[in-house]
Amino acid sequence: MARILMTIAFLLVAVSGVAQSQASESKVPRGYYSRLELSHQGQRLSFGPFVGYYFKPQTGADMTRLDFLCLNERSFYTDQLPEDAVLFHGESVLATLPGLGAIPQGKQRITPVFFDEAPAAWREQRPKPQEQYVHFHSAYDSNGPVRTGYWLRHDAVTEFTYNMGGRLSQDSPLYHQARPGEGERFPRIIEFDAGPARTSDVH
Repeated sequence: MARILMTIAFLLVAVSGVAQSQASESKVPRGYYSRLELSHQGQRLSFGPFVGYYFKPQTGADMTRLDFLCLNERSFYTDQLPEDAVLFHGESVLATLPGLGAIPQGKQRITPVFFDEAPAAWREQRPKPQEQYVHFHSAYDSNGPVRTGYWLRHDAVTEFTYNMGGRLSQDSPLYHQARPGEGERFPRIIEFDAGPARTSDVH
């Protein structure tokens, strides 16, 4: 239980601090955004922001597939590479998880569900190649998290230890060795995001 609570704490910090440094801004190509607004099945939804993540539709204004970059802003994700280094390139695929009971939601912004606790119907809904798409992050509306969000495939730019700037122990479910072409190493986790309005609950 302590390990899970610590994991939630790190996820909350990841979404609560989103200020960009000037150095990181210079590395974000034109057309990438930290926060997106989209309409899906009659819903007006928001996605992001998260520390270091920037998204761009692959085609025009089509929000069903995004490219993304993840930067090591404020050395948040690893202490093995420089601050603001590009850590991951990747793709995000819009999806809506099957409705199986109420949406998991706690008092904090992020409610994580690891794969060993997630319904099989959620895990099986991943886009192909499924072994690469192992991270789902929900969008949110004015009422909180929704079932619609994005499955993310992370491709590391270089090898490094994903240790939250040295703050994670090796037994954390988030701790791993990132390697180019091995997106299956990323933590297998589904995150329900209530949106920035919940960030204040962290303090």
